[in-house]
Amino acid sequence: MLKLDSQVVGNVGLYFACYRLSLLGWNVMPTARNARGIDIVIYSRDGKRFLGVQVKSLSKRPPVPLGTSVENLLGDFWVIVADVVSNPVAFILTPDEVRELAHRGERNGRVSFWLQPKSYDRDEFREAWHRIGRGDGQVAE
Repeated sequence: MLKLDSQVVGNVGLYFACYRLSLLGWNVMPTARNARGIDIVIYSRDGKRFLGVQVKSLSKRPPVPLGTSVENLLGDFWVIVADVVSNPVAFILTPDEVRELAHRGERNGRVSFWLQPKSYDRDEFREAWHRIGRGDGQVAE
């Protein structure tokens, strides 16, 4: 398996999500990489619906790091793209679901939050692009 650095893994997941959202009829605009905020802005063909998407890219299927707090998660949807190098699979969640499923860890007095694979790797989230809907007004499959 090809070993990629974290920046490239992030790019692969970001553009995979852009590709899949484009196939659903959305106009897709990635934002500046490594800037605080959402990773993708999508808007419908008629320009009436805008959504922000947060993307987390993983080279395998490890826990997703969420930082020191889950209070201010950004975006309307989170797309976790696991195994980006060999067989990308996406999991679609809302920020509320991420918050609810987050695992709180503490080490040496420092708190961190993680989304464990058993929390996000579920049938209800796996390739559930229909949760975001379509950008062309059609019914998502």
